[in-house]
Amino acid sequence: MNIRKALITAANPQQRQLPLQMLIGPQGEAKSALRLLLEEAAGAGIEEFCVVVGPGDESAFGEACGPLRNRVHFAVQPEPRGYGHAVLCGRDFCGDAPFLHLVGDHLPVATGQVSCARQLIDIATAHNCPVSAVQPTREHLLTSFGAVGGKLVGGELPLYQVEAVLEKPTPTVAEQELLVPGLRAGFFLCFFGLHVLDGEIFRLLDEQLVAAPDRRLSLSPALHALAGRRRYLAFTVAGQRYDIGAPYGLLFAQLALALAGRDRDPVLTQIVELLAQRPR
Repeated sequence: MNIRKALITAANPQQRQLPLQMLIGPQGEAKSALRLLLEEAAGAGIEEFCVVVGPGDESAFGEACGPLRNRVHFAVQPEPRGYGHAVLCGRDFCGDAPFLHLVGDHLPVATGQVSCARQLIDIATAHNCPVSAVQPTREHLLTSFGAVGGKLVGGELPLYQVEAVLEKPTPTVAEQELLVPGLRAGFFLCFFGLHVLDGEIFRLLDEQLVAAPDRRLSLSPALHALAGRRRYLAFTVAGQRYDIGAPYGLLFAQLALALAGRDRDPVLTQIVELLAQRPR
């Protein structure tokens, strides 16, 4: 599996400005969230990028790409027809080749030296099949993420054979359909915002579109169908994902980037001083 392309979705009308938000990266340089995502992918061997944007957003997103601009293509989602439809807009760019998919409003921060994207690509290459990054997530957060159910197949590795995928399930539904043996009680495997997929996902999305042309297209049903047709894995990467569209999400992402970078000590000092100033 030779993964050289990445598809980033950033066309949701409620979230389309999030990838343009500026943060301080681990090396102390101000960068857009989009540029941080592009660099995450480029560091994992990705050579070409496609960003799915809303109408009229190409110029602003082009400026946000930084030095990688000449390797970025744009695909426009003409109208907001759902996350799955945004992915489908990248079909001409990706073709049938395997590709890395990142969502524009989630920032991954690795807990070690190997980036989250590199970890996922290594697993997909080793097993030669689609793989989604997941993160054990408390049940009260389930309604914010897609989630998977399956069984552990990686031995000591946190690698799972996906058997079911549901979009933002309630805890009651998740307990019935998405239990994963070995996972702590009250936790479920939720999507991380990183996937390695191939051209089959576009065919599955097409099937959904034909079956319900007037309905918003979601990605999770297509991933559920994928799990029923072929080997499809989920991998718990060593890292955390930060939803920058959630309350305080941008703040938490910035703190994580700072604590993972060169300014860790002064940032920690500032946090301690700030806490010490607060009255009890």
